[in-house]
Amino acid sequence: MGAPVNYFKNATTLRYDAGKGTGRGRCAEVCPHAVFEMKDGKGAITDRDRCMECGACSLNREFGALYVGSGVGCAAALIRGMITGGEPVCGCGDGPAPAGAQNSGCC
Repeated sequence: MGAPVNYFKNATTLRYDAGKGTGRGRCAEVCPHAVFEMKDGKGAITDRDRCMECGACSLNREFGALYVGSGVGCAAALIRGMITGGEPVCGCGDGPAPAGAQNSGCC
């Protein structure tokens, strides 16, 4: 596997509270971009800018330890832009947000 992709600097909606985690390591297991690792029995973020906001971690969260707005924000906009051949628009700027997108305050 190649080097992990960083999308946009400080753009992800990912929020994580290690104090609420139980140490199962599920976030590290399911993340396709190695955003999490286990340190001292708790999950830790390695590089939040690797997050593509897929939502795999939030589907496996425990006790409100993490949140990610899957399908929103600049990472989703980049992917939509590549698929449609258009400019990546995340709804953070002056232009209209694409259908289903929410303003995540990312740009």
